[in-house]
Amino acid sequence: MNALKTTLFAAAATFAMTGVALAQEGEVFDFSFNVGAATDYVFRGISQTDENYQVFAGVDTTLWSVGYAGAWISNVDFGDSTKGEFDLYAGVKPQVGPVSLDLGVIYYGYMNAPSGSDLDSVEWKIAGSVPVGPATVGAAVYWSDDLAGSGNATYVELNGSVPVAEKVSISGAVGRQDVDYNGDYSTWNLGVSYALNDIVGFDLRYHDTDKHKFGDLYDSRVVLSLKASF
Repeated sequence: MNALKTTLFAAAATFAMTGVALAQEGEVFDFSFNVGAATDYVFRGISQTDENYQVFAGVDTTLWSVGYAGAWISNVDFGDSTKGEFDLYAGVKPQVGPVSLDLGVIYYGYMNAPSGSDLDSVEWKIAGSVPVGPATVGAAVYWSDDLAGSGNATYVELNGSVPVAEKVSISGAVGRQDVDYNGDYSTWNLGVSYALNDIVGFDLRYHDTDKHKFGDLYDSRVVLSLKASF
C-alpha cells in the first residue's frame, strides 16, 4: 500500500487555490499552473515520502468551462529506487441542478520504479458536491482494476468544507479504501486553509487511519502545505 498515491488533488482534502486563467473571457481554453511544498506527502492517510518533505508542481486546462485535463508531478520515497510520481488526468464537470459533478480518469505513473513493481495504474472517478448554506458537502468514488499492483481497488469518500472568515476555511473528509489483498483501511482528515492572497495559500491538516499496525506510514500526522497558483 506504500505505493498508493495522491490526487490533488487532493479531494481528500489538501487545500486548493484557484489559478488565474491565462485565456481571456470567451476563449475556449483556460490554463493555470501551480507549485508547492509540504512537510509530508499524504495520500488517503498514507505517507508517500517516508514521512519526509514533498515538492510538487502541476498544470491544468479547462475546455469551455466543462472539460478539464492536467498533469502533476511530485517526489516520492517508497524505500526503493522510485524517485517521482507523475499524474495525468482528464474529465468533465457538468452541473445538474444544484449538484456539481466530476467524472474523470487519472493515470498514476512512477519514475525510476523497480522492474516488475507494477506501480503504474489507472483510476476512474465519480464525484459530486452540493452547497448547503455557506458550506459545501460532497462524495466521491474511485475505482481501479489494479491500483499500484494491489489488485481491484475502490475508494469511497465523504467530504465537506465551510468558510469561517474572508480568507479562512475548514475542510475534512472520511474515506474507506478497499483492495483485493488484506489491506483495507479507513482514513480521515481535518484541516484549516488560509489564502494569503489570490496566488498563495497555506493548509494545516491532521491525517489519520485505523491501521497503525501496518506501520509508521499509516500513523496520525499533521502536515503543513504551501501552494502557489497562477
